[in-house]
Amino acid sequence: MWQLDWNKLAEVLTYNAKQPMIFSSGLFLFLFLGFSLIYVLLQKKDTARILFVSLFSYYFYYKSSGFYFFLLGVVTVTDFFLAGRMAVTESKWGRKGLLLLSLFVNLGLLCYFKYTNFFYEMLTPLWNGNFEPLDIFLPVGISFFTFQSLSYTIDVYRRQLQPLERLLDYVFYVSFFPQLVAGPIVRARDFIPQIREPLMVSREMFGTGVFFVVSGLFKKAVISDYISVNFVERIFDNPALYSGVENLFGIYGYALQIYCDFSGYSDMAIGIALLLGFRFPMNFNSPYKADSITDFWHRWHISLSTWLRDYLYISLGGNRKGKIRTYINLFLTMLLGGLWHGASWNFVIWGGFHGVALAAHKFWRNLLGKPKTAVSYGIRKVFAVMLTFHFVCFCWIFFRNSTFEASVTMIRQVFTAFHPEVLGQLIEGYWKVFVLMGIGYLLHFAPDDWQDACCRGVVRLPLLGKALLLVALIYLVIQIKSSDIQPFIYFQF
Repeated sequence: MWQLDWNKLAEVLTYNAKQPMIFSSGLFLFLFLGFSLIYVLLQKKDTARILFVSLFSYYFYYKSSGFYFFLLGVVTVTDFFLAGRMAVTESKWGRKGLLLLSLFVNLGLLCYFKYTNFFYEMLTPLWNGNFEPLDIFLPVGISFFTFQSLSYTIDVYRRQLQPLERLLDYVFYVSFFPQLVAGPIVRARDFIPQIREPLMVSREMFGTGVFFVVSGLFKKAVISDYISVNFVERIFDNPALYSGVENLFGIYGYALQIYCDFSGYSDMAIGIALLLGFRFPMNFNSPYKADSITDFWHRWHISLSTWLRDYLYISLGGNRKGKIRTYINLFLTMLLGGLWHGASWNFVIWGGFHGVALAAHKFWRNLLGKPKTAVSYGIRKVFAVMLTFHFVCFCWIFFRNSTFEASVTMIRQVFTAFHPEVLGQLIEGYWKVFVLMGIGYLLHFAPDDWQDACCRGVVRLPLLGKALLLVALIYLVIQIKSSDIQPFIYFQF
């Protein structure tokens, strides 16, 4: 009766492309419990603890991408030795050559696995051939860990960071599992100083970590997954079948879905890191409260937007080469930022729209002579937030759809076949979805003080209270989900 089924256990613990390991899965929660027990036992043994976490992180990545976990090792070892050599090289051209080699390795791997078929399809007409996509697997999170490792080599090249002496410490930094596959992109200058610090998790850190884990799990597994499976996917799969009002609410639903999905992952990553004694920077700050597109990118995927600013926009010249060049640099940065999200023209279009909007907003602000710190108030603030939100939603149409034609169809339905009379029937048929959307947007637009108060309340709870809160949420997830928990959207990037 109690005999262990080794075949079943092996099946669960080995890589399965259809079931990658994610924070909201039961397997991860079970493994993390065992991991935590060993982690606590190694509290005062720094090297053993770092080695243990690194091995678990590589296993975590293996469960997400299978054999391709070796790519993580290639990037890590290469950049560690290149940065070390760069620090002792006096020749300017020698250091530049080492940096170019780092860029070649990281961006070369990224381009091969992510963009080979994209460029192959573009070039096929040149020899009048038929495009047949190559069988190239896209390793989960390759966009994140290559950018994270590049930040290290670039900072060492700029002499803003001293290279690490221990390879194990760098392995730990690049592979640390909470942020490995979907960010946030943690800078070496922020994380590396924490690696060898004495491990100490205060009551505040532990309580805040539990709050972020609970918050992220609620966003992802309750709100995002439910409205995706039961409403958003149906609209975007065939927008021509639905009226304009249904398409519009499908767009609003996707805006909430992608926010809850991605910020939910970031919250869980930040929370798990806090439970382990490490601090990550904030990655989302109520982005739909933004009153301009510039403000939106100060709030959305902050770790990527600041990475693009510091390592791409500034490298292109930033705002140091005149106004026209500044607008071009903004556009190019967002265009490449769109391409970073995926090998598809819809992402390029999405990035291009944001680039044009950022350049236009900067031009308008310069024209009126407004400083960067200028903010709107009252009715102007409300109007600015609504305008920014709807522009972002418009751009999400191209981000979510796989073809330009589907995006045009959706926009055409909204403007030419709106049919507001079906709204009552829509709400009646999807009332659970609309309730969750209402809760999601209410929580998003609630004052920041509400979140701070909830966080303080969780911190003050006794350990049993925190455990019961987590169990109650897991029970809610089990009750509300209508299918297997969906992979995080940003796993594909």
